[in-house]
Amino acid sequence: MSLTIHHSLEANWWPLLQDSECGQQLIAGKSLLGLQQKNAVDIENAEQYDNAWVTEADWKKLCDVEQPAVLKSQQGYTLAWIGDKAGTEVTASEQSFLLNYAWEFISLNEQLVSALDHDDIQGNVSPAAHIDGHIHVGEGTKILPGVVIEGNIVIGKNCKIGPNCYLRGSTTIGDGCHIGQAVEIKNSIVGHGSSVGHLSYVGDSVIGNKVNFGAGTITSNLRHDGANHQSMIDGRLLDTGRRKFGAIIGDGTHTGILTAIYPGRKLAPNSSTRPNDTVQRDIT
Repeated sequence: MSLTIHHSLEANWWPLLQDSECGQQLIAGKSLLGLQQKNAVDIENAEQYDNAWVTEADWKKLCDVEQPAVLKSQQGYTLAWIGDKAGTEVTASEQSFLLNYAWEFISLNEQLVSALDHDDIQGNVSPAAHIDGHIHVGEGTKILPGVVIEGNIVIGKNCKIGPNCYLRGSTTIGDGCHIGQAVEIKNSIVGHGSSVGHLSYVGDSVIGNKVNFGAGTITSNLRHDGANHQSMIDGRLLDTGRRKFGAIIGDGTHTGILTAIYPGRKLAPNSSTRPNDTVQRDIT
């Protein structure tokens, strides 16, 4: 029995997803929709919102009570249900939650990638690379000499990684990507077909598909006062709940060389910066 997905009008994905389809977002090497369907496989009459993440353990908890039944987050939001949303209420664990904003993809990716407990290497890893963690590497991907991987990492198919770059957990890199010389990426998602070619830093960020970082593009991810980052949504500053938060970069965006991006900034799809630009405010 397949999972029925219902659209949630409350979700605000701006400006990451060009087509506004939450389910296509890359998480831990798979689409969000694919992961949602996998967790609810073989559960009869299973339904959930498209921006809800429900763990396998919480689906089991929902199945174990009298039906119909509804699963609610610890904040009281409906996540999923079996049969009828007016059924027996079950409270989910902290690991199940609504993904209302693009920065929440970082938390979900971190949850799944950090839990990897084995290697799955289908590409080519140079003996001169240093790996300290579990890695999943797709077919046709080459990890070149001098690459250092610390923590769990997921890399897609037909990528070129290195030489001499530093990847830190929990990072997901999509298919057909290039991560090059002297690049550091930490706890981030890099979408399909994107290039972070050289001399750049990406931390606690979500990078869309077909994005190109000019040399020396830097995302800052920490406020000087150590407080949580805030983000402007519909004219309101929202607390993201994240002490470390880099940037949300929409599909098709290109940055000029030596671009500096303030923490927590969002760049809309197909936007661009010029050489030596400093991004102090969201680019819409």
